[in-house]
Amino acid sequence: SSGINAEYGGNNGARIALTGAHLSDIDDDNTHGLGNNFAVNAKTGQDFSKNWSHEISVIQDCPYPTCRAIQMMGTDHGSGPTLSSGPVYGNYAIYVADSLAMVPTSTQLDLIIPGQCMN
Repeated sequence: SSGINAEYGGNNGARIALTGAHLSDIDDDNTHGLGNNFAVNAKTGQDFSKNWSHEISVIQDCPYPTCRAIQMMGTDHGSGPTLSSGPVYGNYAIYVADSLAMVPTSTQLDLIIPGQCMN
């Protein structure tokens, strides 16, 4: 399952919920994706606490309250005690186009990754 601007579990939301994960219908902090927050009203955008916002999490089965180390990609997350920094597995880009022909292929992309020496 996947979703865009998905609200789940009452006070959890994700800008993009990842395919292959599940959308919880309870408050178990176990739906993962891009642009998540475990303390938000996804319909209104009201943020109840910055402690639970996080940019990217990995697909995992780690429901609250039994799970105490929900793994994020990188360190861009709030200070919630169950949010755990982890490795970054790649870069993400979201393309919006009127037709598939307008979306660039991997050979058309010229990416510069920050931190790499470009001599």
